[in-house]
Amino acid sequence: MKAAIFQTDIIFENKAENLRRGLQLIKAAADGGADICFFPEMSFTGFSMNIKLTGENDGYTIRCMQKAALENNIAVGFGYVCLKNGRGENHYAVADKTGRLLSDYVKIHSFAMGGENEDFASGNTLPKPFSIAGHRISTFICYDLRFPEIFRAAADSSSVMTLAANWPASRREHWMTLLKARAIENQAYIIGTNCCGEQNGLKYSGDSMVVDPLGNVIAQSEQYKDSILFADIPSDTDKIRAQFPVLASRKKSLYKKLLLL
Repeated sequence: MKAAIFQTDIIFENKAENLRRGLQLIKAAADGGADICFFPEMSFTGFSMNIKLTGENDGYTIRCMQKAALENNIAVGFGYVCLKNGRGENHYAVADKTGRLLSDYVKIHSFAMGGENEDFASGNTLPKPFSIAGHRISTFICYDLRFPEIFRAAADSSSVMTLAANWPASRREHWMTLLKARAIENQAYIIGTNCCGEQNGLKYSGDSMVVDPLGNVIAQSEQYKDSILFADIPSDTDKIRAQFPVLASRKKSLYKKLLLL
């Protein structure tokens, strides 16, 4: 599978211009031979709590991305804000190359430190895994990275897990370390797609990367650079897991008992 990771300098709360730029990126990824491309979290608005401005309940962003996926013959992963019952939901969706919606995940862990929990309702279900070029893929969002339980829960059904983020430069070492940890402990490829530049007074370094199941960084974007990162991801996860069967040693029934204490 060839993936394109968009490390974008998002123009804060300017959906129209970010969408315009996004369509150009999708075409470039398709021209580069990618099977799938990934935008960062809240792809076309930035990490805004102004849900009245950024939110939508008419599926506008979904339709734009479905059309772009179909026209460019490439699967597209993207984030958007949905308005529901007076609150926002932080979504990450994937449309395949025919425009069909494969997944539409709602962020489980709202970032309370940034006030996200005040305006956004949290999701309560794991992302729906989908297949692209021989890989089973699950998508997560930003703050989810700090909670290994949900990645472990998705590991059996996923050879690739993606993490779309607006992760500040002040905590970049956490970002890079946790991406590697999630890859190693779940013996899966991890794709971390972060924004870069500055939004609403916060700086973002990017550091988008792809980590293999052994914890090796196989592709990484330059810091603070608006760019497209291409990465070829082999279909060797089952082989790696068979050679070193860590996941087979789990004691699920015991973990369940311990977590209920």
